[in-house]
Amino acid sequence: MYISVKASRLATIAVSCIALTACSTTQPNSYSGISSSSKLMPNQNNDTGRVPYSYSTSVEWRKYNAIIIDPVVVYRGADQQFGDMTDKDKDALASYMQTKFTEKLAPRFTLTRNPAPNTLRLKLTLTGAETNTPVLATLSRFDIFAGIYNGVQNARDREGTLTGSVIYAVEVYDVTSDRLLSAFVTKQYPRPWSLGASMGSLAASKAGIEKGADALADQLK
Repeated sequence: MYISVKASRLATIAVSCIALTACSTTQPNSYSGISSSSKLMPNQNNDTGRVPYSYSTSVEWRKYNAIIIDPVVVYRGADQQFGDMTDKDKDALASYMQTKFTEKLAPRFTLTRNPAPNTLRLKLTLTGAETNTPVLATLSRFDIFAGIYNGVQNARDREGTLTGSVIYAVEVYDVTSDRLLSAFVTKQYPRPWSLGASMGSLAASKAGIEKGADALADQLK
């Protein structure tokens, strides 16, 4: 009975947080400390809100067959958006990014450390992240009213209630010319109905990283 009452109270709190969650969602900056910041412009095709700033050139991606993936950098600028996240968690997410982007791009490119023709350089900068709200993130998936809200968000491919996210900058260069080919800032998060992504403080951020890695792999095909 105690557990049931406690769960009910937590679920009620979760419902009351829905409006606050919708209003307080972190919007990414263009980040003055990254190399491409002066070229980034508001993205006019940002239907989902995932890529608010971007820069692009006309590129025939198929001519590139190799890629250098630089070590992921944790952004330290004054406009970073990590809140009170610990350095340990930041480093854990950076390491996870390195692993997942390498994993997703390996089938398409030869991974190399040597500059050569037809080679890209990928720079990833982790600029912000939010953790899941303990317990409430999961309980909100079982609450009727939160479920309705999350259902709408799921259909819109938008953020769910009380779950985390990750924000990072992507910069893609031609190695031989050092020309910036593409750059963007993105905020990634899991589908609201992804129960597994609501469990564990960094689960949603990691799910967002995987989603972002898949998206970049598709872009560079």
